[in-house]
Amino acid sequence: MPLERFSLENYRCFRERQEVELGRITVVLGRNNSGKSAVVRALPLLSLGIRSDSPYPLDLDLIQGFTPSFADLIHGSSPHGHIRLGASIGREDGETVSTTTEVQNIANQGMQLVSSVQISCGTEVANLSWIPGVDAYSSEKRTYLVDGQEAKVGFRGLLPDPADWPDSVGGVSGVTELIQQGLDEIRYLGPFRKSPERFFRSPARTLGSVGYRGEKALGMLAADEMYGRGLIGREVNTLLETILPGWRLEITDVGSGMYIPKMRSLRDPDLVVHIDDVGTGVVQFLPIVIQRAADRVEPPAGPVIEIVEEPELHLHPSAHAAIADLYVNAVQESQVRFLVETHSENFLLRLRRRVAERKLAPEDVKIYFVEQTEEATTLRKIEVDALGNLDYWPQGVFAEDFEEVRALADAQANRIDDAR
Repeated sequence: MPLERFSLENYRCFRERQEVELGRITVVLGRNNSGKSAVVRALPLLSLGIRSDSPYPLDLDLIQGFTPSFADLIHGSSPHGHIRLGASIGREDGETVSTTTEVQNIANQGMQLVSSVQISCGTEVANLSWIPGVDAYSSEKRTYLVDGQEAKVGFRGLLPDPADWPDSVGGVSGVTELIQQGLDEIRYLGPFRKSPERFFRSPARTLGSVGYRGEKALGMLAADEMYGRGLIGREVNTLLETILPGWRLEITDVGSGMYIPKMRSLRDPDLVVHIDDVGTGVVQFLPIVIQRAADRVEPPAGPVIEIVEEPELHLHPSAHAAIADLYVNAVQESQVRFLVETHSENFLLRLRRRVAERKLAPEDVKIYFVEQTEEATTLRKIEVDALGNLDYWPQGVFAEDFEEVRALADAQANRIDDAR
């Protein structure tokens, strides 16, 4: 039961409803400060609200990597505004279960509440609308109009407590559990990965994720050395052969559960560099490689959506395509899908090439461009055909090389004319 799509409305820079259909690899493009990060960061928020046991819609203190206030999430930062978040999850029988929840900010109370929610399963639909009253600010149950009938309903995050469903909407009474259980595990790796320590300790248990800043990545390798026979470390070095040829990663045990990470040259075995002294690009992409290696050694038991902002950060352009291939191979080997925010043309070109080579189907790759006009910010979907061609390309995006070469040629021609 994977997440098929999610939606957002009146959220950050997006006033109107925007919908993201997820592929095996979903790419979000756009100019700087256009709203790309806002799109990909909506999914951890949605996951937090769906999986929550809190009586409040969104416990933002639990968000790792970015900690906005609720007013910052509202379009225009209106203190009395709202946002809408939605999710659609596919079922094994071909039906879809969906929810769209409106969360209202109550600025004078310093709180938020669910002001409306629509939940559907196939042709069955239930609508709940908050009725302001004496219980309006209760953290337990409030009065809602549920398909024409008043009822006291408690919430757990963005979804109604299943115990409070009236008999009249029994057709969708089990949908909240289906949504909670069917939602993919959400991982998030932000754009600024943590610089490694010169010494680090093995964690007391194995870890499944590198963390939102990659801060757990080296700990995963240490735990693997201690408990897992170094399988992840060997897989990391296999993957590094295409991204950082001529180097291998070594984890040295110095006793008392402490380890030192180093990079050793394969061309000059006497050349060893501590990981903290290597180039910034290596530090930034290493958590990505370690996560891929960990998933290859022990594939996730259930579906996963991994969100990565700027995987190419500080990397030479020649390595961008190799990062794309890491994701192409991962979606073929496991239940992991990717939601990637990128500035890299080479990353996208490699995905298009893999579609043309039939290593990916066109529907596996979903591409969105954040368009900004004077009137609104919107998400435009870019279709990919079987040859890797795109049905739309935004003007001025990834055109810098062409424009610079043309300008250089014009300048050279003018100088030759002047010399004559």
